[in-house]
Amino acid sequence: MEAEAEGQDLGQGQGERWCVVTGGRGFAARHLVEMLIRYNMFCVRIADLGPTIKLEPQEEKGILGEALSSGRASYVSADLRDKSQVLKAFQGAEVVFHMAAPDSSINNYQLHYSVNVQGTKNVIDACVELKVKRLICTSSPSVVFDGVHGIFNGDETLPYPAKHNDSYSATKAEGEALVIKSNGTNGLLTCCIRPSSIFGPGDRLLVPSLVAAARAGKSKFIIGDGNNLYDFTYVENVAHAHICAERALASGGAVSEKAAGQAYFITNMEPIKFWEFMSLVLEGLGYERPRIKLPVFLMMPIAHMVEWVYKMLAPYGMKVPQFTPSRIRLLSCCRTFNCSKANDLLGYTPVVSLQEGLKRTIESYPHLRAEVRPKRDGPSKASKILGSGRVADTLLWRDKRQTLLMLLVLAAIYFNFIASGYTIITAVSRLLLVAVVFLFINGRLPGKLLGYQVEKIPESKFHISQESSHQVAQSIASGWNSAVIDLKSLCRGNDWILFSKVVLSLLILSILGALSLRSLFIIGLPIAFVAFFVYEKKEEEIDGFVHQILLSGCKLRSNVAGKFSNLKKQQ
Repeated sequence: MEAEAEGQDLGQGQGERWCVVTGGRGFAARHLVEMLIRYNMFCVRIADLGPTIKLEPQEEKGILGEALSSGRASYVSADLRDKSQVLKAFQGAEVVFHMAAPDSSINNYQLHYSVNVQGTKNVIDACVELKVKRLICTSSPSVVFDGVHGIFNGDETLPYPAKHNDSYSATKAEGEALVIKSNGTNGLLTCCIRPSSIFGPGDRLLVPSLVAAARAGKSKFIIGDGNNLYDFTYVENVAHAHICAERALASGGAVSEKAAGQAYFITNMEPIKFWEFMSLVLEGLGYERPRIKLPVFLMMPIAHMVEWVYKMLAPYGMKVPQFTPSRIRLLSCCRTFNCSKANDLLGYTPVVSLQEGLKRTIESYPHLRAEVRPKRDGPSKASKILGSGRVADTLLWRDKRQTLLMLLVLAAIYFNFIASGYTIITAVSRLLLVAVVFLFINGRLPGKLLGYQVEKIPESKFHISQESSHQVAQSIASGWNSAVIDLKSLCRGNDWILFSKVVLSLLILSILGALSLRSLFIIGLPIAFVAFFVYEKKEEEIDGFVHQILLSGCKLRSNVAGKFSNLKKQQ
């Protein structure tokens, strides 16, 4: 379903009270929009970057789809960095819920500053010019986090640090300060909400990334000692907090005067160990909980190296890594906050408990459960391993003519160079000699010979594109980082699965090294032309089988470790 932004003054009718939700298609904002519609408090104008609103199937049939059809909700395309678009979106609004922000995982200062600071300034200016009565801004607890020192039961008296953990937190702090400072300007009442670690149905970051790590075998690690406490907030409680703030500002008198111009921490009021929360999510979806503890002092140098490599290779297309110093600090420190101020001045208390929120969250991701294998989206793993180019097309039998031609060429090479008992150096030298002679003759031949067109080999065939060289450099950097992480894990001596993989790989390598070139040719070629083809056809079954073996190995190791522990206690 699509709803255009235009029409009848952005959907506003006579006598209707309108509110605007910026970034209204974001995770928490969607829940706020539906809650506002359900409570029938305002007609809701959803402002976001997309030219139109595209609803998901459940939204079309739900309360949002109905509200858009009936005119109780409308959509407007607006970029907060363009003040004229903000003014258009805010026309006739009584209240603005400013929830728009870039992805916090992207450490791009210019992007964050343009939205969190300049965009917020445009929002404030538009509210003042259009005489909007109330502005509730979604901030973040990270505005008081320096990235080094943990926070235990922190309250709103905590100052902004001299240096923030990342550009998102730094610019969020600037934007928050602007909103609080603007309170009272031309009758505008403002406040800021600082929800801590939001989770719930519709989240496209936390749970999907956890499951991706689990399926890749990377979720078994705990960064730090695993005892760091965190405050998580169920998404409906975040939406409820915004409504509590709006009601407090609208109440008038001493209540609104006290509530306005303030920032408020919002949590579920149920601190929990960070890694216990992650374990509950993973176990709820059928995955093993993290068990192997990695000390921060060992991981931090690796994270700094990863960040350094990224800074070097980012101009060549390297993706932003997840393993960075700021992320290590976030995963290993304590971050809990006191909600007394929000309770006293806004009347906020959670409407959904942490346990119930976890239950609803887990139930909303049936497609991410361990027993549900993901459908292939894009190239197969076999194709990616082979480079998704001509080599992949040949070994995966996509171009049968090309594959058969390659088999004939390899057979000719075998009988002329390998079967005769040449050493590797001799065989390679003779192959290069034949190639040089062929290229020279090809270059000397005329364009036509005996009436036939002679196809020349262009020089571009030997040129490596800049994109290819970047990909090679990125692959080398990624491989190096993975190898270093594995070596660090081996040095700690507590990852038996990794140890088994390395030992098995080295044994296979030693066996291959003992084989002659002729044996390698006879064994390797059939495997290459058959194994990749079979793996592409049966990828899910093979991956599932390997996954079950690894799970069985983890359980066996846990059982053995448990028995040894019991024996020691008995002794």
